[in-house]
Amino acid sequence: MTKIIPFFNNEAQLIRGCKKGSPKSQMALYNLYAGKLLAVSRRYTKSIEDAEEVLSNAFIKAFQNIDSFKGEGSLEGWLRKIVVRESLNFIRYQKNIFVELEDERHGDEQAYDPDQAEVSRLLAIIDELPVGYKTVFNLYAIEGYSHKEIAEMLDISENTSKSQLSKARGHLQRKLNFLSKVEQY
Repeated sequence: MTKIIPFFNNEAQLIRGCKKGSPKSQMALYNLYAGKLLAVSRRYTKSIEDAEEVLSNAFIKAFQNIDSFKGEGSLEGWLRKIVVRESLNFIRYQKNIFVELEDERHGDEQAYDPDQAEVSRLLAIIDELPVGYKTVFNLYAIEGYSHKEIAEMLDISENTSKSQLSKARGHLQRKLNFLSKVEQY
C-alpha cells in the first residue's frame, strides 16, 4: 500500500503558495474551507446555486487580497468575513430592500439557543424568513455581530437592526410553537 504525502504540511505553507499565485495552493485552500464557507453563504441566500456563486466570488476576492492577510487571527475567520461581505453584496445586488421601520424601543432581547431545536428544521425555518429578517438574524445570532456593526454593514439604523431581529425571533418562535403543536397530534 502506498502512502500519500500531503503537498502542504501546514497552513502557513499554503498561504505562502497562495501569495505566490500557485494554482495548487489555491485549490488546496479552496478544498480545505469550501464546505464550511458554503454553509455560511447558504444561510444568507435563497438557493444552493446562489450560495455557490457567493462562495466563488468570495474566493476570487480572497485570492486577489491574500497579501492583506497578516496572520493576525485565523485564516478561516478572515475567509468567513469575506464570505459574509460577499453574501451581503449579493443580497444588495438582488435589490432586496430593507424597510426602515419606526423608531422602536426594545428591552433586553432574550438569546435564542439553537441547540433546543433540530438544526435542519431550524435552518429550514430561517430560510423562510423575509430577506431583511434572515440577514440580520444570521449576522447577529449566528455570526455574532453587534447591532452597531450590522447597521454599518447594511446601511440601516441600529433600531432597524434590533427591530428586524425581534421580528425574526418572533416569526421563528411562532413557527416552532406551531410545529410542536402539530407534532403532538
